Amino acid sequence: MTDPVTVWHRLAGSTVLLDGFHALKHAVRFGAEVPVAVTADRAATLALADELAPDVRDALAALLTEVPHETYTSFVPRPHPTAVAALAVRPSRESNLAKLAHTPRTAPVVVLDNPRNLGNAGAVIRLAAGFGATGVVTTGTVDPWHPTVVRGGAGLHFATAVERLTVDELPSGPLFALDPEGDDIRGIKLPDDAVLAFGSERTGLSTELRLRADHLLSLPMRPQVSSYNLATSVAMTLYHWSCGA
Repeated sequence: MTDPVTVWHRLAGSTVLLDGFHALKHAVRFGAEVPVAVTADRAATLALADELAPDVRDALAALLTEVPHETYTSFVPRPHPTAVAALAVRPSRESNLAKLAHTPRTAPVVVLDNPRNLGNAGAVIRLAAGFGATGVVTTGTVDPWHPTVVRGGAGLHFATAVERLTVDELPSGPLFALDPEGDDIRGIKLPDDAVLAFGSERTGLSTELRLRADHLLSLPMRPQVSSYNLATSVAMTLYHWSCGA
């Protein structure tokens, strides 16, 4: 059996860090290739799998190697309460782009226009996976596969197509951009092939994306409330789509 420490150090620079039990659970559940997975307490981790993820319990048992706690903590930026970490192979860009471009789509693509907060981006990916969105695209400089984003997404990057593109490269389909000056979303039916765009937490939509948008939409909001959290805005919009309203 290959030493997991050796494998970890060999692959750490070219793979995706799965930080915590839930990230590993979701990655395995949605077909990720996981070459190495470690835990500081194998018995406790498998007990957690028995309770929360019996469908992948056997797969996790085959993957997990117990290592000293000091070894585990050396692998991660900050220890997770479950003391589990793994490395997964990132899906190919070609595969993700093919999923994003495939038509007809049965669920929207979510676009985060130049997001700044890594945790927010992760929360959006988790939401999008939960709603069965076709994918999540980011524009700008943030890497949507950054370890902090993956941690925030609880490993659900593997349940949807996640890529960084330019505005010019966005998938086809009617582009609905969320903006305070847009039409009330409650009066609009969002089609399954919609591209749903959300601006940066601080600056809103970029000029480039605003010009590309086919429709500007606004979410209902009480007067004098400044804004919603980015993930909240995405959740409200995806829920509106899912209701077929």
